[in-house]
Amino acid sequence: MDFGRVTPAELEELDFKLPAEPLFNKKVLKGKPVKKPQAWLGCAKWGRKEWIGKIYPKGTKEALFLPEYVRHFNSIELNATHYQIYGPATISKWDASAKGMEFKFCPKVPQAISHFSNLSPATAGPKTTSFLEGVLAFGKHLGPIFLQLSDKYGPAKRKALYDYLASLPTDLQFFLEVRHKEWYEDEAVRLELFDKLRELKVGAIITDTAGRRDCAHMHLTVPKIFIRFVGNSLHPTDYTRIDDWANRIKYWLDNGLQEIYFFMHMHDEALSPDLAAYLADRIEAVCGLQVKKPQFVKE
Repeated sequence: MDFGRVTPAELEELDFKLPAEPLFNKKVLKGKPVKKPQAWLGCAKWGRKEWIGKIYPKGTKEALFLPEYVRHFNSIELNATHYQIYGPATISKWDASAKGMEFKFCPKVPQAISHFSNLSPATAGPKTTSFLEGVLAFGKHLGPIFLQLSDKYGPAKRKALYDYLASLPTDLQFFLEVRHKEWYEDEAVRLELFDKLRELKVGAIITDTAGRRDCAHMHLTVPKIFIRFVGNSLHPTDYTRIDDWANRIKYWLDNGLQEIYFFMHMHDEALSPDLAAYLADRIEAVCGLQVKKPQFVKE
């Protein structure tokens, strides 16, 4: 994932401290912990050849990447659906790999909808129906569905966005990621967005990446979080950033957070399992929640 990538020199100058807790979140969190919060950890793709000999056994064939992936993580940020609309037959085959397991697939809305339709009913509507008909085949393994808008989709088009979000089924959990800088630069626009998402019960994705600190906005519009974390090849700041996240998640859990979805990205994806394992350990140590974590091949 290259979004927010910076040079090594710039990396040394960045302040990665998470923003202060927004007062806005008091509208969403009830102020006391829920009985059984859930934590889901994963990456964006299962088809990583770099993981052969690392977490996948040596000699693992591509056809077995997904069955291996579900042994190490309990969720996936499913980027495959961003590039193609898959029907129930294919989705059912993927779902079978997680049979009998606590696992969540979190499919990304196809770019034919998110990037190339302007979210107009005539173009986005039929494609959305086809997409949802496919991912519903995940059944109980279906996690949140996330809509990532192009960095060219700004607040000037927000009416179309709000109308589209209002048209989505209310019995499914959706999350939204916006990237155009104007969503964050104007406080009135930013708060209008979060208020509208809270009204529609749509989550706001928090993206923590080096070159776009504005996307780590820390606003909760539902009592669940969906974090897309972009590490920097196990730079020392990757670990201090994860420590900061563990502390913030603990605060949110103490105040009523119900679910955590945390997805690990790296510019060098070979290293994503390493930082994911560190995160799982910190969540257990700080928050008291056990999270499935990758197990590394023993030499």
